[in-house]
Amino acid sequence: MRAYSGPALFSFGFRPLFLFAALWAALAVPLWIASRQFFGGAVLGQDGMTWHIHEMLFGYLAGVMAGFLLTAIPNWTGRLPVTGWPLAGLFGLWCAGRIAMLAAGSLGVWAAVIDAAFLVVFAVVVWREVLAGRNWRNLPVAVMVSLFTAANLAFHFGTLDPGVRGVAVRLALAVGAMLICLIGGRVTPSFTRNWLARQGVDRLPAPVGRFDQATLVLTGISLAAWAAMPDVVWTGAALALAGALNVARLGRWRGLSTGAEPLVWVLHLGYLWTTAGVLLLGLSILEPTTVPRAAAIHALTAGGVGVMTLAMMTRASLGHTGQPLTANRATLALYVLANLAALVRVVSAFAPQACDLLLAIAAGLWLAAFGLFVATYGPLLISPRARAA
Repeated sequence: MRAYSGPALFSFGFRPLFLFAALWAALAVPLWIASRQFFGGAVLGQDGMTWHIHEMLFGYLAGVMAGFLLTAIPNWTGRLPVTGWPLAGLFGLWCAGRIAMLAAGSLGVWAAVIDAAFLVVFAVVVWREVLAGRNWRNLPVAVMVSLFTAANLAFHFGTLDPGVRGVAVRLALAVGAMLICLIGGRVTPSFTRNWLARQGVDRLPAPVGRFDQATLVLTGISLAAWAAMPDVVWTGAALALAGALNVARLGRWRGLSTGAEPLVWVLHLGYLWTTAGVLLLGLSILEPTTVPRAAAIHALTAGGVGVMTLAMMTRASLGHTGQPLTANRATLALYVLANLAALVRVVSAFAPQACDLLLAIAAGLWLAAFGLFVATYGPLLISPRARAA
């Protein structure tokens, strides 16, 4: 650890980025819903749907991704974490991007420049740490961060070509899903194994093997194909097969034995939402009249991204602030609220006649889940780590 005596908020990357990304998620979704109901779909003079998509992917998800990786990479590489003024500067770039995107109607091209700066700098930091630490195992993570950064740049260039923007959104979603399958596929069975072993359970999650590797390869290929060719039949078939294999992969991790600890079973639910999203994406291509594309997208985003990021944020916040690794009632409540929000949002795609009402309900549940995270974990994230007794 680096000697550090500044504000606790900037002592580790997860602290400012988890806290303010969650706060942004709690505010941004209701703002978008309000824009639909009261402002003709516009958010401060710009298209609300475009803003909503960007801020959920390149605002919220980018912030959580950075908070997680800035915390995990020092463990992977053995190098010192980014703390203090460098961390404050990186966090400042993220905040500047959120403000710039709210004011994009006035700032014009400068909004894109300001917003893009955060992910560009963050990608450089990731590559520097992985290469300097010779952490070759996690080169794929650095590649995916770079692809996510490129997707954000392409999103902004998409003002000149809407087709480019579509590719950018799909690429960002593909990267998010792949990171969950890759990193979530490491931590979920690992944390489950550790917890079950402490309970004296003999049957533990299956070890990582060729089945997992083959599933990840197929998942990556199918998601890449979807980013480039979203309406091709074989893309749909590959996605459906990848989703099914990931369900089988998840079934090997003994999730049904973890019901007594929400901090563990929520990881399984987050992974299940992601696999459901991949499977539904494939079915939405193969059977578009039966499975709406919006249902698949929101199984991936509200479900996979929303639930899995909350699962990782709560666990990392507890562990790195010196708290017991067990979920209290508030944590259990926010897990339930997040899963209900995802479920209602997915159902809304199948019920167009009740879509507005269901969207409002989903937004309220989402606000409650992330607001509860901020209220419960905010005090821990701004305070020094608890000393061991």
